[in-house]
Amino acid sequence: MNTTQILFEIDKLPRQTKMFVVEKVLHSIRQQEQKEAMKKAAEILYEDYLTDNELTAFTNLDSEGFYESK
Repeated sequence: MNTTQILFEIDKLPRQTKMFVVEKVLHSIRQQEQKEAMKKAAEILYEDYLTDNELTAFTNLDSEGFYESK
């Protein structure tokens, strides 16, 4: 199904359903953009995390249990 066919089919839908489709599409686009931005940020910082011990100092505590103070 191509874009023209999709738009034609959406045009047949009731207004409330069209709004639902639009909201879902926008949500999907935003999620994809956020995922791409996070991936790009991770790629930019990857080398820093490999070489800068200041950024990974607390990973030594990963194997220890966590106890909440009251």
